[in-house]
Amino acid sequence: MNVIDITSRTEKEKQKIRLAAYCRVSSNSEDQLHSFASQIRYYKDYERKHPQYTLVDIYADEGLTGTSMDKRDEMNRMIRDCKKGKIDRIIVKSVSRFARNTPELLTAVRLMKELGVSIYFEEQDIDTEKLNMEMIVTFPGMAAQQESEAISGNVRWSYKKRTESSDYNTSSPAYGFDLIDGKLVENEAEAKVIQRIFDLYLSGYGKQAIATMLNEEGIP
Repeated sequence: MNVIDITSRTEKEKQKIRLAAYCRVSSNSEDQLHSFASQIRYYKDYERKHPQYTLVDIYADEGLTGTSMDKRDEMNRMIRDCKKGKIDRIIVKSVSRFARNTPELLTAVRLMKELGVSIYFEEQDIDTEKLNMEMIVTFPGMAAQQESEAISGNVRWSYKKRTESSDYNTSSPAYGFDLIDGKLVENEAEAKVIQRIFDLYLSGYGKQAIATMLNEEGIP
């Protein structure tokens, strides 16, 4: 016996969870369009893989302008849409991308909880739908650690990019280099020591043996 589903398409769509994605795009104008396009593809694919959701919109603030809620136009637009009842759930890559400080995070999470909107932080696998108000109070502790890790990661990323583009200068050059007029210049005497260290290591000498040898010769 064949069963015919007579539920209207409109009713089926109403049953879906209305999902909003919040993201941060690059503050570099050359990368911004690429970054946003990549995240659109990501969340469209996420919607396809999770048929219980219908993607309402993607809200994207520029990376370095998002230090306070006042400057985050897209975040504020998303909050307004939540208040209008257009959104059931928000997905964001990480806690650090959603809020840059603990008071802001706590205020936003509590507000969404009161509006009946849940937030899912992908990297931490934290779903506010599963947190009660008492648990939310302890939530900033988890966020603080993530903020610290994110800042560290962003600094490393910045150094890497600046090094690749030859824009990075250090105030304390690595052994084997001198800093002259803002540029790293090879120090020939120290370079010979570095070459010797590698030769000794490849000849079977351990690190301590090499260090002892150089110290005895007065090489720092």
